[in-house]
Amino acid sequence: MSRRRVVYFGTPEVAVAPLQALCRAGHNVALVITRPPKRRGRRQAPTPSPVAAAAADLGLAVSTDVRDAVPIEADVGVVVAYGEHIADEVLIPRRTVNLHFSLLPRWRGAAPVERAILAGDRETGVCLMDVASELDAGAVYGRLSTAIRPTESADELRDRLCVLGIELLLDALSEGFDDPVPQSGEITWADKIKPSELRIDWTAPAEHVLRLVRVGGAWTTYRDRRLKILDARLASDARPPVSADGVPSVLRSGGRWDVREAASTVKTATIALAQQPDHGLTVRVDAARGAVELVTVQAEGRAAVSARDWANGARIVGGERFDE
Repeated sequence: MSRRRVVYFGTPEVAVAPLQALCRAGHNVALVITRPPKRRGRRQAPTPSPVAAAAADLGLAVSTDVRDAVPIEADVGVVVAYGEHIADEVLIPRRTVNLHFSLLPRWRGAAPVERAILAGDRETGVCLMDVASELDAGAVYGRLSTAIRPTESADELRDRLCVLGIELLLDALSEGFDDPVPQSGEITWADKIKPSELRIDWTAPAEHVLRLVRVGGAWTTYRDRRLKILDARLASDARPPVSADGVPSVLRSGGRWDVREAASTVKTATIALAQQPDHGLTVRVDAARGAVELVTVQAEGRAAVSARDWANGARIVGGERFDE
């Protein structure tokens, strides 16, 4: 196996495993470039990035100044979720490749895993690509695809893609780089997820609500206070709202789901409590099409708890509704 001298660019937790894999495979990581430390709280000291901490454990040289990579003699640069544009002057001295967690050109940008889940994609993957001046537009050396499991979270999917990406990267470093293939097909963009996008719209189908939960950070409000939904599942006994003529009707209107309900139909965002023989108290919330059973929640300023404990502590009364 060919051993390479590498400059590594990465910042968050997902970039730690590829760095460790490079070292285990015997490659010489000459320098690690990462983003500067962040202050996690008002009174806390700045915290090094996960990659900086991992590099220190491995005894590697670390810098937060990307220009320090320019004079380093290395065979290849490897980028995994670095989080910042890399100037051409840094790229010119060597071939620089990037692991991107999507099947390019679908989901170029900062949040490809989250956008794939929100869009209901059934498949995604990882690409090893050339780093180009245009964001995520480089030609592709190799790609591996995988099905998106119906209930897996963004973190779980990202971990699986990381394993596939490491396989791609180590194979390329061992066997050499063939000519990359230019991207082709429709381009879609994976912009960073805004907190406002994670607010649950209970007039959407239950499947859409669960996608938000799987992405992480989904929230709603109850009694004018924010409640995070950390884990949830599709309720098995959900009743779909129906129109006046008895036919289910879900229409997209003004960016929200417009549900035409008969007078007897349960309204969306309604909380239902039920005692189950095997699971005890369950907390269910009606959506436009189906219902969601809450599993783990976190009230504002509180620790995460089971939905059952939250309902008991907050003295929830069945028939109450989340704020819309």
